[in-house]
Amino acid sequence: MTSSTTSSTSTSSSFYDKPYGTWPSPITSKAITAGTVRLSGLSVLPARGDDDDAVYWLEGRPNEGGRTVLCRCRPSSDGPSAVDVTPVESNVRTRVHEYGGGAVVLGREETEIFYSEFAGQRVCRLIVDDNGGGRVGVPVSVEGDRYRYADGVLSRDGSTVYCIREDHLIDSEEGGGATPSKDVVNEIVALRVSDGSMTVVATGNDFYSNPRLNPEETELAYVTWNHPNMPWDATELRVRPLANEDGQDDAKTSNHRLVAGHDGDTSVIQPLYHPHTGMLYYLSDQSGYYNLYRAGGARPSSILPVDSDFGGTSPGWTLGQQGFRFLPDDGRLVAHYPRDGRSVLLVADVRDPDKPAVDIVRYDTHQGLPRTISDVVPGSHGTLYLLGAGPATPPAIYRWNPSSPSSPEILRSSSKVTFPDSLLSTPTRIEFPTSGGLTSFGYHYPPKNDRYRCTTESSPPLLVKAHGGPTSCASTAYDPSIQFWTSRGFSVLDVDYSGSTGYGKDYRRRLRRRWGVADVDDVCAGAAFLAQRGLADPQRSCIDGRSAGGFTVLGALTFRDVFRAGTSSYGIGDLTALAGDTHKFESRYLDGLVGRYPEEEELYRERSPIEHVEKLSCPVLILQGEEDRVVPPNQARKMHEALLTKGIPTCLKVYEGEQHGFRKAENIEDALDRELAFYGKVFGMEGIPGVMEIEVDNL
Repeated sequence: MTSSTTSSTSTSSSFYDKPYGTWPSPITSKAITAGTVRLSGLSVLPARGDDDDAVYWLEGRPNEGGRTVLCRCRPSSDGPSAVDVTPVESNVRTRVHEYGGGAVVLGREETEIFYSEFAGQRVCRLIVDDNGGGRVGVPVSVEGDRYRYADGVLSRDGSTVYCIREDHLIDSEEGGGATPSKDVVNEIVALRVSDGSMTVVATGNDFYSNPRLNPEETELAYVTWNHPNMPWDATELRVRPLANEDGQDDAKTSNHRLVAGHDGDTSVIQPLYHPHTGMLYYLSDQSGYYNLYRAGGARPSSILPVDSDFGGTSPGWTLGQQGFRFLPDDGRLVAHYPRDGRSVLLVADVRDPDKPAVDIVRYDTHQGLPRTISDVVPGSHGTLYLLGAGPATPPAIYRWNPSSPSSPEILRSSSKVTFPDSLLSTPTRIEFPTSGGLTSFGYHYPPKNDRYRCTTESSPPLLVKAHGGPTSCASTAYDPSIQFWTSRGFSVLDVDYSGSTGYGKDYRRRLRRRWGVADVDDVCAGAAFLAQRGLADPQRSCIDGRSAGGFTVLGALTFRDVFRAGTSSYGIGDLTALAGDTHKFESRYLDGLVGRYPEEEELYRERSPIEHVEKLSCPVLILQGEEDRVVPPNQARKMHEALLTKGIPTCLKVYEGEQHGFRKAENIEDALDRELAFYGKVFGMEGIPGVMEIEVDNL
């Protein structure tokens, strides 16, 4: 389906004729990072009485070394102006599961703000003096480095934070202190604010998430799972009393009431208690889609069946996710889900514990909402705060009230730099046939720059993008790094290959035991689909991807003859090495994606591109973070060495101080410019304006 956002035509009737891929564009890497931040972690303290809603969010700032800052605004009194809340030296980020999430805990008052400090991973309490006394993060947890914390909830009296604790050390039996351990222990703990002491609340399983208190604070719900499952494979929703009759806590998970996930083959995520009725709600994929369920009675019931996935674009990958919430004033449900590349925002009455949702009202772009919504949080008096974007609109925080006819108000945009519509390509959702008689999906961005045309070439070069995960998904939200390519004359295809979220459980499970096969088939089929229609030049087709997408890149270049070059960013070349080197969260992920290791080691070798370099003959650019603990840098170095030995054109760039993903402005810029220069060299594109000078080995 075509976006509702249309691009304006150039004000001039003339244009310049230049080869595809060499068009000058003001969408440079520096323009992208100069005024851009990453928005996440939206939360709200609803107003009381005559007070104003206090809206909080996190900003990742590439130009401040990639640090993350907690920000706040009070829309009615301050307008869209925002202030930094955390101290200038702070970096709000947790490394639980390495992917983090849930780094901030808000209480009922603005004096009750807690966050994870990246350096040392301690929980700090924010002391804010708005009268000029400054902001100070005071450590609450007593031991740094050993423990990591995330996904917390504060008790009503402000005395206790219930959160995930990840222990990275083990106590020596000889009394010699704690030593680093690969056997990380995950638990739920009650962290006392007064002295930093901790009590284990749930233990015994491999992983935990989403600890949530009921309104009376007599019980705690949480999600848990064990290896080899991932949270989108099979989880359990359990509830434990906070104290039994004799006052003694029982932390053993197996003794806590099992609410959902009995069959061992259902993903249950994101529980939340209703603030008025006290009923427990959650998302489950037992119907084939992540739908909303209510616990209680003889069996939990689906209250809002929809053939779409609630829960966000990448449920389970980060902590603190919540795809639905309740309005504090009247208890109505608010949620969002995707439909054909657009988001639908839904408000419904779920207060009757014996009935499904009623009075359901849906909103979308027709009411002026952004095309994609990644989060929605209610404030007071029916006001909703959204994190959303459009193909030509950068991600932003919006304020909107469904009862008002006015369009949403932008409180904070992720970018201060804007580009004219004449430069911005609008994506079209495509469906294309793939292996096994199946269908896969993607978003096609044609070249767009109204000042330039190409009359000497029949079709443009193609860049296919393979998202990470691999259970994440493509998005039509504004992405300047895609417009970087299309404004220069590239065609871009962002593929939702088999295994992607947003199309239901069956589509997500297509990748079971077929990673490196089904995803590779799909990206190749998507490229062929566009080439057959004259929308891409098959002789100048390239592919890039990050993390799991990098593995798809290397697999496509090694085992298929579709692409002529590719870029793997912190990608996987050796599955056997990854099985032993990666962190706990993903250490058994490959059991489901490939097969059990080491029992099926031969299958791992069959799928590992590094084992079959003799089949690879096209140039490869490799980008890697030196401090990556998810895909360790030895993966990049081993692949680069193998390519050098084979005589294949290649280039390796390792970025100091970067982990799994690049956060610093200079490295984000370098990676984008280096990729353009790499394709320019291997495709012989002459005259690319301002192109970086790079050395390509074996070329």
